[in-house]
Amino acid sequence: MIAEKANFGRYGKSFQEGLVQLIFEDRSFADQITEVLDINFLELEYLRIFLQKVMTYRTKYGKHPSVEAFIAILRTELDNEDEVVQKQVRDYYARIHTRELHDSEYIKETSLDFCRKQNLKEAMMKSVGLLQNCSFDEISNVINEALKLGSENNFGYDYLADFEARFAPKHRKPVSTGWKDIDGIIGGGLGRSELGVVIAPTGAGKSMVLVHLGANALREGKNVIHYTLELQDMVIGNRYDSCITSYPLTDIKNFKQEIYEEIKDFDGSLIIKEYPTKSASTNTIRAHLSRLVKRGIKPGMIIVDYADLLKPVLVRKEKRSELESIYEELRALSTEFQCPIWTASQTNRSGLSAEVITMEQISEAFNKCFVADFIFSVSRTIEDKQNNKGKLFIAKNRNGPDGMIYPIFMDTSTVNIKILPPAPAVSAPGQNNQVVTAPVALNPAAQKQLLAAQYTKHRKGNYRR
Repeated sequence: MIAEKANFGRYGKSFQEGLVQLIFEDRSFADQITEVLDINFLELEYLRIFLQKVMTYRTKYGKHPSVEAFIAILRTELDNEDEVVQKQVRDYYARIHTRELHDSEYIKETSLDFCRKQNLKEAMMKSVGLLQNCSFDEISNVINEALKLGSENNFGYDYLADFEARFAPKHRKPVSTGWKDIDGIIGGGLGRSELGVVIAPTGAGKSMVLVHLGANALREGKNVIHYTLELQDMVIGNRYDSCITSYPLTDIKNFKQEIYEEIKDFDGSLIIKEYPTKSASTNTIRAHLSRLVKRGIKPGMIIVDYADLLKPVLVRKEKRSELESIYEELRALSTEFQCPIWTASQTNRSGLSAEVITMEQISEAFNKCFVADFIFSVSRTIEDKQNNKGKLFIAKNRNGPDGMIYPIFMDTSTVNIKILPPAPAVSAPGQNNQVVTAPVALNPAAQKQLLAAQYTKHRKGNYRR
């Protein structure tokens, strides 16, 4: 009986291409698997050649190749190979240069398991010969060494060995807010693994703003998963209809065919999931998202309307502790599913009459602001509502400046929200006693409020980046 040749052939071409990509891109994984990897485990010649170049560089220079160095290698060190193979190697590199692997953990675990088993198998075969000489200590050493190889060896970020990683481009893959001015200060929009929070008092339009953000992501071809814990799913669906098509909410039923014609060709999909208030937790949302992923619907943006209405996973003595943990869990969800999450938070009573809402007015748990990456507030006085106007204040921004105020146009009848051209500016003290120019004029009372909030921020250092 002829033994089957051990290689990765049964796992397929895409698995092998993904494995070589991970070895090239992940230095710590390369350190681990190269201890047990036989290059002949790869079934495809162009992958063997590609990987051989990586391993030769590592052996010769004692470090992992940078992107620039490897491009030079591919340009100068393939002349001895067949022209077809040369093209395959270069085409493969061009494909993986911008490709993101979504099943990297599976590939890592499966390939390591395969290689370690093959390595242990060889050690056991070698031990058979040692048995004849009764070299028990040597047999023990051979088996133990085989078990050690390929085991977890990632002890953390190595400042020198991982030097290149610090300068590699960081792909946030931001999703636009639909507002050019806001995108400009947060790096194109909210990025994957980031949490954004909209702060507003009751009746100011938090849900409308979340629908605007979701509709813009939908236009970009993203899969938007919208969780509502306050309004019915059909109500949210109608708001999306109005936001996308500009037909008034009151007449939406009269434009059924026109709306369908406008939304039918979207590349992305919109899933609206309704839960009764305080009936769903972040674990409920995680389970629902996992089911969607299994059905081939990978979230491109998650919206939770709104986080304060979620049920805590763990019951705490104080409500503020529960709210803080909810926002931390949402931030973890954004990392787990590699997409931005938008949610909203209610202001306290003082926010109802404030012309500009700062984080001082956030209700219940101020600490929930700490985990958010981007926070903006929407304030609308009675006069603003009558004139379809309001103010948007950038309260926190990890990826750029904050402290700016923007005038907005907000027509709730069509869910139409726009950033208006700036009015004459006023100056307010920002971080490190610098001057932050706000692109809108405020009345004296609002100026005093903003100055006090900014001073408190500078003096106490309460706002963490």
